[in-house]
Amino acid sequence: MTMADVLTRPTPQPETGTREENREEALLAFARAVRESGYRFTTVTPATHARVNARPENAVARSLRDVLGWSRPFREGLIPTELTNLMEQAGVLDRTEGSDGSLMKARVRLSSLDGELFLHAAYPPLAADSVFFGPDTMRFAEAVLAHLEERARTGQPAPRRVADIGCGSGAAGILVAKRAPEAEVVLVDINPAALRAARHNARLAGVQNAHPVHSDMLTGVEGSFDLIVSNPPFMVDAGGRAYRHGGGPLGAGLSLRVVEAATERLAPGGSLVLFTGSAIVEGDDGFRAEAGAICERAGLDWSYREFDPDEYGEELDDPGYAAAERIALVILTATRPAEAR
Repeated sequence: MTMADVLTRPTPQPETGTREENREEALLAFARAVRESGYRFTTVTPATHARVNARPENAVARSLRDVLGWSRPFREGLIPTELTNLMEQAGVLDRTEGSDGSLMKARVRLSSLDGELFLHAAYPPLAADSVFFGPDTMRFAEAVLAHLEERARTGQPAPRRVADIGCGSGAAGILVAKRAPEAEVVLVDINPAALRAARHNARLAGVQNAHPVHSDMLTGVEGSFDLIVSNPPFMVDAGGRAYRHGGGPLGAGLSLRVVEAATERLAPGGSLVLFTGSAIVEGDDGFRAEAGAICERAGLDWSYREFDPDEYGEELDDPGYAAAERIALVILTATRPAEAR
């Protein structure tokens, strides 16, 4: 069973609700106990994770960080019995690993961000509906929080209604909810595993104004928004994994759909903050051109910058990137004028 199995269980029916609720409560008790232990972990890219875990001395965990950050198998007695008991109650402990049956492995990871811990998929996130968390999550959150600070600095009101499209673990939306406790924050995703994780993480962070909603873009929610944020999948992924595959030309399909959705649902004075990737072909940024054209047709003011000009270079070996010379991480900010033009 994977993290996706844990998080994508169907909505409990009355006869099984108590069991499912107990699993959720055990998972939250486990995460809180880990937090109280002083645990911290900065999650790296899958490529770095693979390299570090491949070192011979890292074959078996030697600490709690190894177990819950590096997703390494561990021997009984390494971590407190309280934690393994809660993991078993939550259904996130695998005892089948190791030829002698003596090794265990966590089916979840816990990553640090903004003083909080976030539950997400264990490494490697191979399932199509894995709940991903990594360096891009932290970069995205930084861009969103910087935008909130800019709004406050320039005297704009705090957002009253916020949507995090393709929320995944819910990290960005939850951080907005912490800073805007009067706002309604909607965490939308089409992946039931992500929605389950987002709900767990909102409870773990103690925010009560962030609510997961199953929705393709914003079709499942009504009304307009003062702030829309999104870090959609943007890679070309032959496996079609939901957390990774962007679709369309060079992985830009979902990102362009987010821009289209925002043009329809931004309130006057409302903004979109989109953190994504763009494959550059012969010096041209096709995503920038298309996204900018969408914004201009909708009468939005927009800005665009490269956050990092060259990331995920190893992906260029994929045939889907045969024409690309680099993959840039970019931030698009688009705002509907407060007054109609």
